[in-house]
Amino acid sequence: MSVKKIYLIRHGQTDFNVQGIVQGSGVDSDLNAAGRRQATQFFAAYQHVPFAKVYTSGLRRTHQSVQGFLELGLPHEQHPGLNEISWGVREGTRITPEEDEEYHYVLQQWRLGNTSLAMLGGESPDEVAARQRPVIDLLVSRPEEETVLVCMHGRAMRVLLCQLLGYPLSQMDSFEHHNLCLYKLHYTGSLFTVRSFLDLRHLQETRF
Repeated sequence: MSVKKIYLIRHGQTDFNVQGIVQGSGVDSDLNAAGRRQATQFFAAYQHVPFAKVYTSGLRRTHQSVQGFLELGLPHEQHPGLNEISWGVREGTRITPEEDEEYHYVLQQWRLGNTSLAMLGGESPDEVAARQRPVIDLLVSRPEEETVLVCMHGRAMRVLLCQLLGYPLSQMDSFEHHNLCLYKLHYTGSLFTVRSFLDLRHLQETRF
């Protein structure tokens, strides 16, 4: 049986990550020095993998995280469907204690199953899942791409993992993430399984 291998990573660190500023899909930030180092470390560890294609979101921080692979000349597709969730009016702002109450209320509602709820002007997890589905359909419709690298964003990655593994979106916080973490999945044609969960070994001592 042919097995499709998906290497799913979150982008490297940005200054906004360090400063606690909400990025979402509306802030097209760059990697900082630590993030570029993480990208270099991941490339050093996985450059030998025969990736058929690299998939990224439409945002620069994902492109920069896989720059080493793109410089090898690997085919690359960017899909806005893989963009981070939109946090609406909160994007570009630092989370304050006052705003934390609203933010944590929304997260708690998601955990309770109210995944149609969104921050003001933003997206709900249900909406993120809907825009991801055409990308999922594309990935599974290409068995000739036996091994692919997918780079995206923390919250959106949690939504994607729920969809691939058949979990309700209320369980998305079960999938932890760090900058430049790796989830490795296998797809047999009918079922996705996780082979590596939150793998950070390639970062050695640099763990964010």
